[in-house]
Amino acid sequence: MMTDQQNTPVQPIPAQAETTPNADAAASAGSEGLPSVEAQLAAAQAEAREKHDQLLRARAEGENIRRRAQEDVAKAHKFAVESFAEYLLPVVDSLEAALADTSGDVAKTREGVELTLRQLTQAFEKGKITVINPVGQKFDPHQHQAISMVPADQEPNTVVAVLQKGYLIADRVLRPALVTVAAAK
Repeated sequence: MMTDQQNTPVQPIPAQAETTPNADAAASAGSEGLPSVEAQLAAAQAEAREKHDQLLRARAEGENIRRRAQEDVAKAHKFAVESFAEYLLPVVDSLEAALADTSGDVAKTREGVELTLRQLTQAFEKGKITVINPVGQKFDPHQHQAISMVPADQEPNTVVAVLQKGYLIADRVLRPALVTVAAAK
């Protein structure tokens, strides 16, 4: 519902000539107390140049930050495996020493292989690589790959045997474990 006030057009107020004594005094005084239009313009232009310079500097700084960030990401990708590779170097040294051994002593060779495996396991731990060994656990398709189902005394869909260990790297599956699963009875 509309009221009369909403329908009434607004009438402009006529402009009055400034004939007040204060306005006349200011006009007669001229620009003695106030800066001239040219001075105001020069100040505004100087401020505009300063703001433009600040804008250009901010843009350049933003571009430098973006470029540095891209370089950091590229370096991170390029050298991401550097620390893990450092953990693997002792393993390589042990394998090369085993290949250089010509004694033919099987017990000594076995001991060297066991030592090398321990070094590799330690390198995996430092690199946050963990083994998936799910014997006796429920089958998880996100971490296990079933090769076959076998009759077993365990509950259905329980891992009976691990044919090949799986590995996680920081909670992400690097390789699923190959398993056999108990079949339903």
